[in-house]
Amino acid sequence: MAERRRIPLPRTPRPLKALGRAIGLPVSEVRTYWASESRSIRTGSSALTLGLGATLIAGIVLASAEEELEAIPGLLALIPAAIGMRGAIFGALGSRLATGILTGQFDRRLTLRSYLGRQIEASTVLSVASATQAGLIAWAISAALGLRTVPLLDLVAISLIGGMLSSVVLFVVVVVMARRSASVGFNLDDAGAPIITATGDLVTLPALLAATLVLRVPVAATTIGVVAVVLSLIAVVLGVRRRDPMIRRIVRESLVVLTVAVTIDVLAGVVVEARAEEQFGAAALLVLIPPFIAKCGALGGMLASRLASKLHVGQLEPRTIPGKLAILDFTLIALLAVLTFTGVGLAGWLAAVIVPGVEPLSLVATVGVTLLAGLFALPILSLAAYGSAATSFRFGFDPDNHGIPIVTATMDLTGVLCLVAAITLLQVGV
Repeated sequence: MAERRRIPLPRTPRPLKALGRAIGLPVSEVRTYWASESRSIRTGSSALTLGLGATLIAGIVLASAEEELEAIPGLLALIPAAIGMRGAIFGALGSRLATGILTGQFDRRLTLRSYLGRQIEASTVLSVASATQAGLIAWAISAALGLRTVPLLDLVAISLIGGMLSSVVLFVVVVVMARRSASVGFNLDDAGAPIITATGDLVTLPALLAATLVLRVPVAATTIGVVAVVLSLIAVVLGVRRRDPMIRRIVRESLVVLTVAVTIDVLAGVVVEARAEEQFGAAALLVLIPPFIAKCGALGGMLASRLASKLHVGQLEPRTIPGKLAILDFTLIALLAVLTFTGVGLAGWLAAVIVPGVEPLSLVATVGVTLLAGLFALPILSLAAYGSAATSFRFGFDPDNHGIPIVTATMDLTGVLCLVAAITLLQVGV
């Protein structure tokens, strides 16, 4: 039998080799790690690509809802928080289930006392509480900034109804993915965050728009708003005092970080994006904002979930300076980031071509903006993911409860700034 001819791998550039030697991580070791994680790369790439399409659909829905947004002041401030909370709560749920699969705690049964059932109970408490909280904070910040808004209880009612409608869909998606992961063997850490984020982007906005129908019956909106506040308080009290240690820990550890996250999301929607739009010289660049922010959160969530699982099973030490295994995961996310942000540029350019009344920029300029912005965002999301996971684990908290909410909130706030910085440096659209 003739000897099989090996196909030589492409040579690594000398500057990259020098960088690897300087940080104590040879490029050959990185390539070996990528080869060993080839399935994770394929799974993550597929999930991110699917999510990109969902994000663009969400952008089209948002563009078509201009009349509803103008008719219901305050709704625009609520949208980033509502979308961010769905990704934070259910991304964290997926991360915990991924850890449960790796540690052998997960089982397919969905009962009140099963591992899966208790995880869903805790996430339900957080969903009710955060939906009510998002309405309260969105109204408060809008009022503080002098922006017009509907009455407080009306906005709370919209937030609760929209949050519960979208949560039902996300519960189904997460449970199906977890069961599939346990039976087939793919790593939920790699697919969970991108698909959950994409589903949240896709279903939350239509759910909020559907929830605005309650305003047609003013008494109903006020009543539901009051019920939402009372129900969320009861849910939180019962959650933090629950006898089950798993549920009690999830609720207690998640409430503070979700409160901070929803506040940041509202600020990002009301202040940062409003100012960013003034700096965009071409309407075609505005199309890039939703998918770019979503992919920053998805990549950071994927990294946070992988790091949390490694901390739980003892593969990773919560050191101040990341160890070799953590840096190898950074390089894996960097590889996916190059593919993802190139895809964001391609898809954004295509969307600008398709949408009437928008003059597209050149394909090279659009992709260049997203790649440079991604280069700025990558170290931020990496440090946020590692810092939240390592710090929470070091102080005895569950990194699955903190990593994804912190990363998504951080990138909601800084993602637009990275995009604006790239546009400014490249002088695109000026």
